[in-house]
Amino acid sequence: MQLISKRLTTDSPATLTGYIQNRSDGPTPKNWPAIIVVPGGSYTHIPQAQAETLALAFNRLGFQSFYLNYTTLSDQSPLLPAPIVDLARAVTVVKQNAADWAIDPNQVVIAGFSVGGHIVALYNDYWNTDWLARDAQSTSTILRPQAVLLGYPVISPQLGFPKDAETIAKWTDTPERFAAEKHVSKTNRPTFSWGTVDDPIVPAVNTGAYTAALATAGVDVEAHFFHHGPHGLALADATTAWDATSNNPHVAHWMTLFSEWYADLQS
Repeated sequence: MQLISKRLTTDSPATLTGYIQNRSDGPTPKNWPAIIVVPGGSYTHIPQAQAETLALAFNRLGFQSFYLNYTTLSDQSPLLPAPIVDLARAVTVVKQNAADWAIDPNQVVIAGFSVGGHIVALYNDYWNTDWLARDAQSTSTILRPQAVLLGYPVISPQLGFPKDAETIAKWTDTPERFAAEKHVSKTNRPTFSWGTVDDPIVPAVNTGAYTAALATAGVDVEAHFFHHGPHGLALADATTAWDATSNNPHVAHWMTLFSEWYADLQS
């Protein structure tokens, strides 16, 4: 396996870290699907260890896996849309290096967790817009993801997280623009979402609102609401647990459910 780390642009601190399997790994040489993990952290920090663990878990599933260190509030305020542009640049880098990194450029998945889910959901809304292609110095054809994964995502700053106007103002002075459920269209890509109904930090209504918007637009969507579990579960197993409540075998099924859904997309 090859470890890569790439600065995305000179005008942003964003970097992309990747775990690249050799083309010859396995019984026959091949190109692999890729996944870019966008971790949470309330837009204040990147939980590095969790991001690495998630990326390596997807690597074991057969993805060339990456995680994105994106622009946070310590870098600029108001923050948005900078992290969305960071993700667009990351998708562009992955596709531009597809031949060298043994990636099928038509199979690039983006996966967001918590506020990382906010970035990914908004990217899903805006990937084919002129402004994003311009800001990322890319094209909508390149920016198009194959599929989207959202784990306990923030969808809108107006749906219960953050709870105070002061923090929302640090995110954006135009919250309507970054309410992801309000900008869904038929161009959104197939989306798998999951969360816990009693999430005490990011209300489950976030996942529900985005799922409903996707379904209304006729976009392929699958959503799973587990009845119990704290926020930030990640893999929901011992590798990402910080206490007994975050090692939740029932919720940990989400990875198998996602794998089954993703395999079905290929058929």
